[in-house]
Amino acid sequence: MHSSSLSTMTPTTSWFTPKRLLAIFCVINLLNYLDQGAIASNGVNGSKGTCTEGAATCTSGTGIQGDFNLNNFEDGILSSAFMVGLLVASLIFASLAKSVNPFRLIGVGSSVWTLATLFCGFSFNFWSISVCRMLVGVGEASFISLAAPFIDDIAPASQVGSNFGWRYAFWIESILMLPLAILGFLMKPLQLKGFFPTDMITAQVPETVALEIQVTNASIGKEESLSLKAEFKDKSSNDQSKSKSATKMFDQVSSFLVDMKALHLDKVYVINVLGHIAYNFVIGAYSYWGPKACYNIYHMADADLVFGGITVVCGIVGTLAGGFVLDFMTNTLPNAFKLLSVTTFLGAAFFFGAFLCRNVNGFLVLFSIGELLVFATQAPVNYVCLHCVKPGLRPLSMAMSTVAIHVFGDVPSSPLVGVLEDSINNWRTTILILTTVLFPAAGIWFIGIFVHSVDKFEDDSENQACTIPLLHEKTGETSASHTQSQEC
Repeated sequence: MHSSSLSTMTPTTSWFTPKRLLAIFCVINLLNYLDQGAIASNGVNGSKGTCTEGAATCTSGTGIQGDFNLNNFEDGILSSAFMVGLLVASLIFASLAKSVNPFRLIGVGSSVWTLATLFCGFSFNFWSISVCRMLVGVGEASFISLAAPFIDDIAPASQVGSNFGWRYAFWIESILMLPLAILGFLMKPLQLKGFFPTDMITAQVPETVALEIQVTNASIGKEESLSLKAEFKDKSSNDQSKSKSATKMFDQVSSFLVDMKALHLDKVYVINVLGHIAYNFVIGAYSYWGPKACYNIYHMADADLVFGGITVVCGIVGTLAGGFVLDFMTNTLPNAFKLLSVTTFLGAAFFFGAFLCRNVNGFLVLFSIGELLVFATQAPVNYVCLHCVKPGLRPLSMAMSTVAIHVFGDVPSSPLVGVLEDSINNWRTTILILTTVLFPAAGIWFIGIFVHSVDKFEDDSENQACTIPLLHEKTGETSASHTQSQEC
């Protein structure tokens, strides 16, 4: 099929302008972080019940931890449960992106997320809420794997728990996500660079068969053509129906394994992910335990609001600043690694100073600067992840990065920090030990500066033309006059 045919089969117009699509993804991302922040807040997460030694009475716990009587380790498992669902589903969504329209997959994920957060509000024990958190992770996985490639293609140059009870936080999230889930199914879908519309793929086989039959009619006569049609019909109803699904599955698995090998042999990609793992080990634990640590260290009654407010403001400003600085330095892979290593090292130093500070005002100033610096990594780390691989590998690249940084990063870090705190019973020391892991992250990204790298974002080798034989002679040779060039 000629390239002109391809252009007519690909959607040319859509309601999703770059600005609208970016706005939708920002809202979805905001809701995802709202969910993670809600369960980590003191109002929703709460605290376990305490009994004064030698006293006859005990103080009942609050929130999830109090209702289900969880220790810090079990409490940390709730964060990990979310990640388990996200990890498993990320690979599935990334693999399906080659055969199912990616935008429809985001709609499916949003629907799962909506239902899961709704049911989280009806949890009745530790295990039920753990399952709900896994399903929320499944829903977010579609966005994590597929949103970044979309944005890369189209981009031009909480107090709920305290006031209403922790269950309402999940119900409100479910209501907010519902319109976005519906939108993912109703609007005309978009295509990612490096992928083909599924209707074009399915249309190729009938077109080829029809052309072959026409050539046969002209060369060997009507009677033999009819016998070929009958034979083709018999084989279609018997052999092809049995092997079609198996062949398709085998092709998908083979393609997945080839793509995985390509990722793991890419030194730039591996270094980027290793640094991100160490980084996320700390940031993931910060996001879950930060409000509780601030409350216990500095006795801030409004720790949720203060910690969350600093994170929101510094997260937005830091992320935007990181993108602007990378643009100013010129967008190259070595420059991205320079920005990653410097901002992470300086951010770790400010975090360390913040938690050593005994004065709450000094802590807030140093911690805010630290968050501005570490959030400046968001643009360069995703830039490396998307530009060190070919366009067709971007969804899998994002999915595998997501799986790795969670499996080895914040999935184990939240329970481990809970175990450490249960052991030493000193939040300041616990957080300082956790913060030191940011220094190895900066060191790993520093190594990436000196590794040979090539920006493959404009690599179009996946779209090279190939020839498909349309008529086979009896001798088994292909007639050169009956071949057709097609976009692969």
